[in-house]
Amino acid sequence: MSLTITDLQFVLTLPFWAVDTVLDFRWPFGRVMCKIVSSVTTMNMYASVFFLTAMSVTRYHSLVTSLKMSSPRIAMARAKWVSSAIWVVSLVATLPHAFYSTTVQVSADDELCLVRFSDSDSGHWDPQVLLGLYQTQKVLLGFVVPLIIISVCYLLLLRFILSRRIVGSSVSNGSDTDKSEHERGRHRKCSKVTRSVTIVVLSFFVCWLPNQALTLWGVLIKFDLVPFSKAFYNAQAYAFPLTVCLAHANSCLNPVLYCLIRREYRAGLKELLLRVSRNARNVLSLALRGRRVEEAPPSTVVVHKDINM
Repeated sequence: MSLTITDLQFVLTLPFWAVDTVLDFRWPFGRVMCKIVSSVTTMNMYASVFFLTAMSVTRYHSLVTSLKMSSPRIAMARAKWVSSAIWVVSLVATLPHAFYSTTVQVSADDELCLVRFSDSDSGHWDPQVLLGLYQTQKVLLGFVVPLIIISVCYLLLLRFILSRRIVGSSVSNGSDTDKSEHERGRHRKCSKVTRSVTIVVLSFFVCWLPNQALTLWGVLIKFDLVPFSKAFYNAQAYAFPLTVCLAHANSCLNPVLYCLIRREYRAGLKELLLRVSRNARNVLSLALRGRRVEEAPPSTVVVHKDINM
């Protein structure tokens, strides 16, 4: 549910960025909306990756401890506390963006919405260095650290599954009694959920990888670790807008992925489409029947009424 909320809030900011892109990155909505829209976008980017990381950790923990009986009430309370903590951490990570995002007048008619560290705010620090530190935080917290945690979780999960398969095959060879049908069904359900979580997580990192790579490239240039080149200029001018579109498209992919992967979502979607199509056919047939009655001659209508009587 929290991941759904982050995707919905993220998508609600897309019309503003679409107008900004169409106007060649000129921001027409003013400084207040720049700060609000930019902050909401960044906060939901952090929240999305944090919730995906938590889902991966939870999936590994639930499979490893599947034989232990745990209270659903305790699990629900734990999930609520973790979700609340993720929202708080996402808000704290967004504070620099909320403070320093502003509009910059580059000409009489051109106003840009961006993060800017001015000389008065930075004190003895170089504004470019502060911007590089902020972008480093964005790359580390929003991509590198979650990627490491998720990769470790899935490697441990793979090792656990392989070890259980080896133990299960040795037990089945030694005796004819296998697992109960209930336990096999539970493991099949866990594997389906694991597959869906894996695809959602992979789609996130595939969509965000080009954008984060270009951001990291810019950070290295700001720290004078990599020289500024024409290739970087061309990448920022032509490739960076495409990477932003790809990154933003991830929040539109999650509902589609859930519907296509999980059988329950596919069944619910099929039932919804069938219900809508039945209602549409009924409305269309009633409309056509009423139109035929209106276009029919008066004598025909009287005859039908007499027959009905």
